[in-house]
Amino acid sequence: MTDRAPISVLFVCMGNICRSPMAECLFRDKLVRRGLEDRFRIDSAGTGGWHAGDPPDARMRRTAARHGLVLEGSARQVTRGDFSRFDHIVCMDGDNHANLLEMGAPTARLLLLLEGDPATRRTEVPDPYYGEGDGFETVYGLVDSACEVLLDVLLEDDEG
Repeated sequence: MTDRAPISVLFVCMGNICRSPMAECLFRDKLVRRGLEDRFRIDSAGTGGWHAGDPPDARMRRTAARHGLVLEGSARQVTRGDFSRFDHIVCMDGDNHANLLEMGAPTARLLLLLEGDPATRRTEVPDPYYGEGDGFETVYGLVDSACEVLLDVLLEDDEG
């Protein structure tokens, strides 16, 4: 155990009911599996507040359950205070990145989740909310892979 402050990560999507809660859940699962939960503080939020207080989307909860995960929590909207509370603000897409910049988020703390994952050519996690078919499963796969990469990068940066 180290005396360093935990690395804080905020995952952000539009409404905080699909992509960002899944990213938070998957990242937390990876931390638990590696015994690193004490080294991180994580949360998720949305740039919009229309789902505030709602549980994650039922379709995303079912997708998580198919993979042995329990997707819990309630949606909340990003606040300006988050910009100083979190070391890393991880956006699911360019629209959310732009919205956060407009809100005053420091550029140095923002990143797109998929930008460092060599397993995909995508740069954005698609929003499955209005989609059909296996969009939620697609999101799961993209986010799962990218969270693994993100965790490794953050650990490397923290050691260096």
